[in-house]
Amino acid sequence: MKRKLLLGLAGAALCVGALAQKSAADGIAEYRKMLEDGNPAELFEAKGEELWKKKRGPKNASLEACDLGKGKGVVKGAFVELPRYFADTDSMQDLESRLVTCMEVLQGYKETDITEDRWGKNELGDVEAMATWIAGQSRGMRFNLPQNHAQEREYYALGKKAFFFRGGTHDFSCASCHGEDGKRIRLQDLPDLTKNPGDGIGFAAWPAYRVGNGQMWGMQHRLNDCYRQQRFPYPGYISDVTIALATYMGVNAKGAESIAPALKR
Repeated sequence: MKRKLLLGLAGAALCVGALAQKSAADGIAEYRKMLEDGNPAELFEAKGEELWKKKRGPKNASLEACDLGKGKGVVKGAFVELPRYFADTDSMQDLESRLVTCMEVLQGYKETDITEDRWGKNELGDVEAMATWIAGQSRGMRFNLPQNHAQEREYYALGKKAFFFRGGTHDFSCASCHGEDGKRIRLQDLPDLTKNPGDGIGFAAWPAYRVGNGQMWGMQHRLNDCYRQQRFPYPGYISDVTIALATYMGVNAKGAESIAPALKR
């Protein structure tokens, strides 16, 4: 009798724990839903659009002639096809690195003036604001990164290798958190990014506004923080490894609907 009672209590405790965990996750989802209508990302979108059209820099020019892969000045649909190969730079570029190139060529800025800045400050903050606005112009569209050029395929393979590479003081990799279904950290579900995790999840949700620290993060910033959590050295801004990782995740997200700019905890 005592054994049955103990087993019954243990089973009840497991059920209560599962219900509490589920309701906590549901609570976070409801919290995000409540904030969606007032997502502060809208402020960054407005700033980004203004910066795109404003004449600035040593050449006193706007970025309206910038080619993001769909032709000069075409913004709609560009985000869901990046990173991709660009012939004029003979390199793979994501949204942020392409914006830096356009700021150099069209406006006369130096790359180091932008990339050596601090997060969210001056020109680097401007890049993130423009990336937020540009991403918003493809909201609701589905990812379809090209894999036609040799460099596009090469970067996908490099990104996959980087995703599974283990190292650092804790022997972590990207796959440690995002390599299979059913993982979570605290109350946060961790999607499996080795495949298409679904609409608006993983790659399809960034740039995003981080409620916890009141900051707007693009994918470059997101990857930088992932490396921090792995106890790796920070990667260089718009470095090859970050663009390769974005290529790997972006290709895996083919067909997923973009909800960027999203809202995160």
